[in-house]
Amino acid sequence: MAAPLPADAQDSPEQALATGRWVKLICGAGNQDLAAIEDLCAIYALAGVHCIDVAADRAVVAAARRGLAWAAEQAAGREAPRPWLMVSLSDGEDPHFRKARFDPGLCPPDCPRPCQRVCPALAIGAAGGVIAERCYGCGRCLPACPLGLIGEEHQILAAEAVAPLLAELRPDAVELHTQPGRLAPFARRLEQVRASGVPLRRLAVSCGLERGAVGPEASRPPAPLTPRQLATELWQRFALVRAAGLRPLWQLDGRPMSGDVGAGTARAAVALLAELQAWAPPGPLQLAGGTNDRSLALLPPGNRAAGVAFGSVARRQLQPLLQQAEAAGRPLRELPELRRQALGLARGLVEPWRQRGRNAAG
Repeated sequence: MAAPLPADAQDSPEQALATGRWVKLICGAGNQDLAAIEDLCAIYALAGVHCIDVAADRAVVAAARRGLAWAAEQAAGREAPRPWLMVSLSDGEDPHFRKARFDPGLCPPDCPRPCQRVCPALAIGAAGGVIAERCYGCGRCLPACPLGLIGEEHQILAAEAVAPLLAELRPDAVELHTQPGRLAPFARRLEQVRASGVPLRRLAVSCGLERGAVGPEASRPPAPLTPRQLATELWQRFALVRAAGLRPLWQLDGRPMSGDVGAGTARAAVALLAELQAWAPPGPLQLAGGTNDRSLALLPPGNRAAGVAFGSVARRQLQPLLQQAEAAGRPLRELPELRRQALGLARGLVEPWRQRGRNAAG
C-alpha cells in the first residue's frame, strides 16, 4: 500500500486556484507513451496534484484514467478531491504538437548520435529512428544533428473531429495552445470546443511572448512580443472565452518544455508573470514553460501566481524509475520500492506549492 495522502491534500482544484496552491502535471500534448503516462498520472495524483494535462487522444485519456483510478483506490476511505483531467488542443502549428522524424538509413555509421544524447524523452532508439509515441516535440534534436537530417511533423486535430472527440472523452477541462496573431484560428477552435457540449470546469489558454516558439536549444524564433502586447492578445481571447460561457485559466508559457534543462529556466515564466500581471485579464495566472523546483522561490512578493504546471521536470525525475519498471516488465506503481521512491520525488516537487501561503489568499 502506498503512503497515505497528506491531510492538506483536501484542497479542491478551484480552492487551490483561489489560494495560489494549484499544481498541474503536464504529461505532454504530444506524449503517447501509454505505460509511462499511466504511472505518471498514478504517482502524481497520489502526490496531490490538482490537474493532469494529457494529449487529446483516446488511448492516452484511457491510460490517464487508469492511473487516476489506481490513485483513488490508494486513497480509499479518505477525502481527497480527484484531480481534473485536462486535454490539450492547438489552434495551429505549435511545438507542443509535433514529432521529430528522420530516416536512420541516411545516418553515417560513425555518427556519434548527438540527437540521442540530447533527447530528454529517450525517444530516439539505439538502432536509429524516432520512437514516435515518446516524442513530445521539444525540438532539442533538430539543431543537434550535424547533417541536418531531422525534420518535424506537426499534428493538428481536424476541425470536424474536435467536437465529437471531446464529447466522447468528456474531460474536466481543455487547454488551448495559441500564439500571438492567431485570434481568428483561436475563435474557430473555441467554437469547436463549445460545440462539444462538454461542461468544462476551465478553459486554459496557453500562450507566451514568442511568435512560433520552439524548443530551448533550437534556432532563434522571430522577435517576441512585449508583455503589454501579450496582455492585449489575452484580453482579445478573454472576450471570446467569456462569450462562449467558459471560465479562463491563463497559462503563461515562459520557456517551453525546458524545466529539466537547469534551474535557470524557471526565471522566464516568473519574469513573464511579474511583467504581465498588472495588464492581464481576469482569471488565474499559472506558471508554465521552464518550471522546476526553483520556480516558487523566485516569485516576488505580492505576485498573482495561482499555481504552477510541471512538465518536463516532472517526467524527467521519474524517468530512471520508469526505465527500471519497464526492464522488470511491470508498472512502476506495482513495484513497492520504486513506487516509494517515485512518490517521494513527486511530493518533493508538488508539496511546496500545496503548502504555499496557508494563511494568505495567494
